[in-house]
Amino acid sequence: YLKEGKDGKEPNNWRSYFGGSVWEKLPGQENLYYYHAYAKEQPDLNWENPALREEIYKMVNWWLDRGIAGFRIDAIINIKKDLTWEDLPVDGPDGRGFLTNSITRMQKRDGGTKNGIGVFLRELKERCFAPHDAFTVGEVFEVDREQLEEFIGEDGYFSTMFAFDPIQSYKKGTCQCEFDRNMNPDEWKRDVFVNQKLLGDIAFEANIIENHDEPRGVSRFLPKYAQTPVGTKMLGTVNILLRGIPFIYQGQEIGMKNAKWNSIDEFDDISTKDQYQIAREAGLSDREAMEACNRMSRDNARTPMQWTSGENAGFTKGTAWLKINPDYKEINVEDQENNPDSVLNYYRKLVALRKSDEFQNVFTYGEFIPEYEEMDDILAFYRTDAATSILVVANFGTDAASIELKGNVKRVLMSNQKNETVDY
Repeated sequence: YLKEGKDGKEPNNWRSYFGGSVWEKLPGQENLYYYHAYAKEQPDLNWENPALREEIYKMVNWWLDRGIAGFRIDAIINIKKDLTWEDLPVDGPDGRGFLTNSITRMQKRDGGTKNGIGVFLRELKERCFAPHDAFTVGEVFEVDREQLEEFIGEDGYFSTMFAFDPIQSYKKGTCQCEFDRNMNPDEWKRDVFVNQKLLGDIAFEANIIENHDEPRGVSRFLPKYAQTPVGTKMLGTVNILLRGIPFIYQGQEIGMKNAKWNSIDEFDDISTKDQYQIAREAGLSDREAMEACNRMSRDNARTPMQWTSGENAGFTKGTAWLKINPDYKEINVEDQENNPDSVLNYYRKLVALRKSDEFQNVFTYGEFIPEYEEMDDILAFYRTDAATSILVVANFGTDAASIELKGNVKRVLMSNQKNETVDY
């Protein structure tokens, strides 16, 4: 998108995801700007142009024709712009408005998404995904729950979409580093339960606790005292056995954690560097800004995979693009392969349980029923169908807890506790 400036300034006051204006002057031009929802190195394409969409469809089909099974569709909600380009209400000290508010405003004005972005997404599906029976998972934000069926229902634009609502632990503002908060287990339980209840039988969302754009799940969703192999297994149990499609991100299956970053120079992520600068300009000290970046930087999930306890975690004999997490001597694939009680082998058992002939139906199609909601630090739910009822219980607290079971327990299928007797 190219637009001329207004009164010697950018075309409007929209703030990008990474902070600062969504507009950047086109080199060599006096008053012409290009639009970037993210970094200035990432100009947005104009999807309103039919010729551009044709080129995109050619590229997508080129891959599908070669046997690609499907796509993760990144930040797709941003392809449709509010073409009025009107200023947004100011929501921060920088005098700007966050660009996602333009998406919300546009949807309200156009009566939802079907008359806006839905036109593009339906065309993309019909021209590319449907003819190849491709699996698609959308990275979709700013969509009302009433529109879920439109996006991932029986005839939705995508096969599924990521369940982001339970992992959005910071509020957006001028500086997401400044506003992030430490995760509270009971707040996360509430968010998970709300999301599961809202989905009902409409569709399956893709459940995640981490990905390449989020910090590590162990460091984010577990209190410090629970960031152990036992706690990591507990978190994995919740993630894998919720209703929906579980996604496991590389390193999650061995319990990789956030790295320790000592300087902003150690980061590679554009967003982290931008947010650090904005945090400093907002008045945070170097220590405060670095603490926020240590917790929330996307680079936490991008450190090289920890294969062994040897040099560079067995990842390379050269120099990796990003620092190796110093804990690789304690957390790596090789050691866990040889330990039957490891996080890696626990994840394998979890996946086998979910996919087993005996239980795959209840874990796939079974109802999600919250349990013990009033108990602090306890996250528990049933997965149940006409034939089977399975209770999943996680204790995020420091003390043992007693619960009153409803009915007789036939057997314990899995436990993260080493000495617990299991019958499966």
